[in-house]
Order: sequence, then C-alpha cells, then structure tokens
Amino acid sequence: MNDFLFSENAIEESEAQSPQAFWNILVVDDEDDIHQVTKLVLSGFTFEDKALCLHHAYSAQAAKKLLQQNLDFSVGLIDVVMETSHAGLDLIKFIRDDINNYDIRLILRTGQPGEAPEEAVIREYDINDYKNKTELTAIKMKTLLYSALRSHRDIQIIERHRKGLEKIINASSSFLKCDSVHEFASTILSHVTNVMGLEDTEIYCAAAVNKQTSPATDFKLLAASGVEPEPNANVIPEDVKQLFIEAHNRKSSQKTMHDYIGYFPTQAGLETMLYVRKGSLLGTTDHQLLEFFANNIALAYDNLKLREMMKDSQKELSYILGEAVEKRSKETGSHVKRVAHYSELLGKLYGLNNFECEVIKLASPLHDIGKISIPDHILNKPGKLDDQEWAIMQTHAEVGYDILKNSNNEILKCGSIIAYTHHEKWDGSGYPNQLAGKDIHIVGRITALADVFDALGSDRCYKKAWPLEEVLDLLKEQSGKQFEPKLVDIFINNLALFLEIKEHYPN
Repeated sequence: MNDFLFSENAIEESEAQSPQAFWNILVVDDEDDIHQVTKLVLSGFTFEDKALCLHHAYSAQAAKKLLQQNLDFSVGLIDVVMETSHAGLDLIKFIRDDINNYDIRLILRTGQPGEAPEEAVIREYDINDYKNKTELTAIKMKTLLYSALRSHRDIQIIERHRKGLEKIINASSSFLKCDSVHEFASTILSHVTNVMGLEDTEIYCAAAVNKQTSPATDFKLLAASGVEPEPNANVIPEDVKQLFIEAHNRKSSQKTMHDYIGYFPTQAGLETMLYVRKGSLLGTTDHQLLEFFANNIALAYDNLKLREMMKDSQKELSYILGEAVEKRSKETGSHVKRVAHYSELLGKLYGLNNFECEVIKLASPLHDIGKISIPDHILNKPGKLDDQEWAIMQTHAEVGYDILKNSNNEILKCGSIIAYTHHEKWDGSGYPNQLAGKDIHIVGRITALADVFDALGSDRCYKKAWPLEEVLDLLKEQSGKQFEPKLVDIFINNLALFLEIKEHYPN
C-alpha cells in the first residue's frame, strides 16, 4: 500500500506552531497504516503559510467526539467502511445534519468501492470528493488538499463577510438612533471593534471630520481609542494626524498591511475619515469590511448633521414665534425659553421619554401664539381686565389651537395641544373646555405649571415679579386645584434644577 501513497522521500514533520497557524485536518480510518502514511505524505505541507494539524480518529464514533470539541476543521478525510460497512456515510450525515457543519470539506476515501458506489454516494451525500485509496499517490493527495483548503478558505471568507456585513447593518441602525455628535462618536468606537471581531485592546481607532474646502489641518476629531469624549487633535499620534491630512489632500482612502485610513466625502460638503490599526496585519477582508463600515459612518454623520440642523431650525422658529408674541405684549422673550426648558425638565422628571421631552421643549414656546389675535389695548392693559375683556383674552387658547391644529408636524401638533389646554385646571375650573384631571393632556398640564411659575416670578405690564417664596406658596396652594399634585411635588422637590434654568436665561 505504501508504494502507491508516496513516491518521494519522506519530509520531516513541521515543528509545533500556535493553533492559529494550522489548518485542522480530520483523518478518520480504522487502519493504522493509512494514518501513518497520510501523516508521512503530508508532513511539511503548507498552504498560505499555515501548516497542517492532523487529528486522528480510528472509528466514526471517535470522530464524532472530536467534531463536538468545537475545533475548526477545514478538511475531513473519511473512510467508508469502519466499524460498519456504512460507518463513514453515517458520519457524513452526522456532520451535515446533526451538528450542521457545512464548512468542513469532506473527502471520502475507500478501499472497497463496491460497498459504496461512487455515483450513488456523490448524489445522495453532501461530500466534496470521493477517492479510491488506490488512486491516491503523494502528488494526488497534496493536490486534493490544496483544492479542499482553497474551498474552505473561500467559504470562511464569505462567512466573515456575511457576519461583518450583518454587524455593519446593526451598527448603521445604531448610528441612525444617535441624537448628538457625542453619542455618534461613542458608537463608532464601540462598533468598529465589533465589526472587526476584536477586543478594544487589540485595535486603535480614530475618526475625524472636516469640510472638503477647509485646510487639511482643520479636521475635527470625533473619537479616538483610549481618550475622553470630545477629544482634540493633539491627543492622537503624529503619524495618525499626518494620515488624516494626507487623506484630505488626496481625497481618497489609503490601505496598507498595517493601517487603514478611509476617506468619504458627503453631499453636504463635509468629509469623514476613519483610521484603524490592529495588532496583526490587516487582510483583504478587513479592508473591505472597513471600507463598507467607514462609508456608512459618512452617510450616518451626514444624516445626523442634517437632523441637528433641522432640529435647531425648528427650535429657533418656535422661539422666534413665541418671542414675537411676548414682545407684542411688552414682555421679555426669555420667558418662552425658560418655559421650554422648565417643561422639558418637568417631562423628564415625570417619566416621559426623551423624544416626548424634546417635542415638549420645542412646542411649549408656542403656548400663547393665539395672543396675536388679542387687541393691544387688552393685551397690554396695566390694570385688571373687565369681564368683556377677559372673555376676549380667553379666546387666545382656541385661536392658538386653530392656527396649529392642521399641521402634520409633530412639534406643531404638540404646540396646538399646549395652546388649547395650558389654561385648563386640574379641578375642571379652567378654560376653554373645563377639562379636569387627566382629561387634560400631559403636555398641557406640564406647560401650565411652567408658564405660571415663570410668569409670577417675572415683571409684567400689570404687575411686579413675586418673591420666590410667594410663588412657591401659590403652587402648593393650587396643588389639586389648578395643577396636578404630582407635578407640583416634582417641581418643589427639584427646585434647584429649575432655578438653574432661570439663572441661565435672565430677562
């Protein structure tokens, strides 16, 4: 048998290497001679600078135990006839169907081809080759291994791409949920290691942005490994800084065996750059995954900046409209900013989610927009309004609602509810609809308290600002009457936070 298995001098076996340096080969045969000759023929064999590590099993049952040890086998050389005439075929089914291993390349070797006809076996069993032992010279054995290992390598590359792309899709979803550049930067660092399948300590990453038309040195560092949020360019190594500058000047990405620097321009005139270096060499798959990932970072950052711009625009428009009404009534425009931030804070402390609180903050400045319909002589009357004037003044709630109610914009819809309900009272004695308790929308209940607190503590054309103690006494006295008790308790228990807002936005 030895004559047909090799026809050249035996080669010394390779010295032991780390597990990562091996292709794991499973040899299953009940004849010890086959194991010895296979070891001899394949000794010194390497593929892509990795040697073979042969694992020997002398029965199908022994092979099953090896396969369940979670070793990453690349190729299985399996005899057909062992403890039974079909033990090898049963082992094939176990590998494919029971443990769902479709990566390992399976080659059947038989010395009794009559027991398992080639055509029937290839048709009915998920194998990759079928060989008669008498065919396998040393050269043919090596050729078979080269082919099988290439196939396994390609399957592994495809699987790495699949898993990497899946992680990139998940990362992209996380990017789109970010509400700030700070949160976005933290997400980049957490996901780049995940996409690469590495620990944080095994990789160095830095991300930067710049305007395409700005000087190369003007880049803003978004994030870098091992530094605090909102870092400056001085915290990264000089060679990384220089690579960002070169990428800006070249307007293209650069890949080396050790580094990746991705460059991606955006339609908004910005550019994002991602630098990655890991402890080992970067392979082709690493570069491809990083290219996809960096491109998604660019798109997500562009999207984030657009959303920030829209949010800022909406906030400014709400303030401008609110301030326009306040100035018409000869009151300070800071009132609407304070009410906005009081309302946001009250919402958070009450238990509303971040999105709801952000909407309340942007919508509450519109609470008195209906006052644009109130004549000046009523709006700016220094004394108490008579019954007719008061009836006219009360119409501003419904007018404000009518102005905003037909909008599909989330903020303006919320503004219409606030305008309509912020003069309703918890006990049902308010206007315009005498709603009571939780029939009053929470955004109206919150803004009502914020509005009254700020109005009482500020100078108006018809009164001087009340001392803080008197304002608090009124809030307590009106708890359960004008205001929801829970909101009053929250406000008083967290008074210091509200006073900080008042100091930040003075008249």
